[in-house]
Amino acid sequence: MKGLTEDHLYLDYFNQNADCVFPLHTSISLFLLSYCDCKTFRVFLVLPGETASDAQPKDKVFPKDLDICFIKRCQLPLVVQSCCLPAVVEKNGRFCRAGLAVVLRHIVQKTYEADPSKEDILELLGFKKTCLKACAEGFSKKHQENLLRLPLISSWFQRVQEVPGIKRAAAKCNMQFLPHQGSVSLSDEHMQFICTASDEPEEEHEDTSFIGGPRPTMTKLMKRGIEATFSPHPCPSWALDWDSLPAAVNPGEGKMSSDRAFRKQQQLNNMVALVKKLAKPGDKIVDFCSGGGHVGIVLAHVLPSCQIILVENKELSLTRAEERSSVLGLDNIWFIQANMDYFKGNFNIGVALHACGVATDMVIERCVKAHAAFVISPCCYGFIQNTAKFAFPQSHQFKEVLSYKEHMILCRFADQTAVQLPPERRQIGKHCMGLVDLDRAWGVEKCNYSAQVISMEPETCSPKNNLIVGVPI
Repeated sequence: MKGLTEDHLYLDYFNQNADCVFPLHTSISLFLLSYCDCKTFRVFLVLPGETASDAQPKDKVFPKDLDICFIKRCQLPLVVQSCCLPAVVEKNGRFCRAGLAVVLRHIVQKTYEADPSKEDILELLGFKKTCLKACAEGFSKKHQENLLRLPLISSWFQRVQEVPGIKRAAAKCNMQFLPHQGSVSLSDEHMQFICTASDEPEEEHEDTSFIGGPRPTMTKLMKRGIEATFSPHPCPSWALDWDSLPAAVNPGEGKMSSDRAFRKQQQLNNMVALVKKLAKPGDKIVDFCSGGGHVGIVLAHVLPSCQIILVENKELSLTRAEERSSVLGLDNIWFIQANMDYFKGNFNIGVALHACGVATDMVIERCVKAHAAFVISPCCYGFIQNTAKFAFPQSHQFKEVLSYKEHMILCRFADQTAVQLPPERRQIGKHCMGLVDLDRAWGVEKCNYSAQVISMEPETCSPKNNLIVGVPI
């Protein structure tokens, strides 16, 4: 991948009976390239199998004036093999963007960079140009008399066809717009049901045994022999020699106060110490929710025989991390801008420093799927809630004692650890943090893991100073 002169865009396609059937994300990406008249990317269609002798698709299915190459899946760059398509790899070969929204946004931005006269395409971007605009759909009693099935999307579909360039791009892509069939009115009963359901959130079943506040909940657990327990730190005094490290490794090089930078160094001492005990030469280590790369860049510097992968969905943060790594000349680090679900690569160790709310549980889940060890520092316990993927409490030990509502009390009070709070209140917050993370640790043990909760040293380095360490058995 070294020496690229342009960004490479990788798209899926399916080959059936000598005809090409594009997945939706491929069709959307090709359409946007045509609409933007973008020549910045070299486009690769990825064959579904591992052989290059598959029947080539017919030319008529491709956008005109677009140079398209075909590759086997095994020929994908390694960084792309770790991601779901669509994906874009930058010229340097180590910065990858994956996922439809991220790729579409990048196409728009690169088109404008190449030709600032195409300022109108920036209208495709939403808030602060960091997301895509999209039509919203909803129902309201206020407009009940005008309620139609998907009225906003229906109206948008008609308007978008009148946008200059849309029909031209559709013609280049050999696409045809479906005739507008009109909107179908809903019955009064259906309309009343929708409005009632949308205006009044569904209530949870009342827990008649619930007793509010953290102390009754903690007491209830103590009666069953469950208390916040912290394992001894395996290397409490270990620390990097920050003065001897290159300046770009130091978190203080970013936009931090000296006090905050010092505490960040202490946090990194804990993360690096635990990872070094787990890592072996040749390991792949993924820094999830990497932000500006404080953890990943230090690991890449001190573990040159390991491959470090930063996964982060915020472009600006990841760009800053890449700039820092370039100054250091690191060649064992990749950058992937994507939501966590779009990263599918195998790895040996997963790390995350202050993963917010259920992001901690998402990282643990991803590590368990990869059968990888993990070192995670949770954060923002108050944002924890049941989702489609996770139900709390997680361990059978906690489920036998606490209801969901009681567990949420622990989560809310686990955020009461700020330094300006009274010491007794911070102590209760720390205890609640320990209980929430103990539930997480016990929950992962059913997946054949050994897991423990450890406090960072010194604890003053952060109000959120817990570490969950898991190792597959």
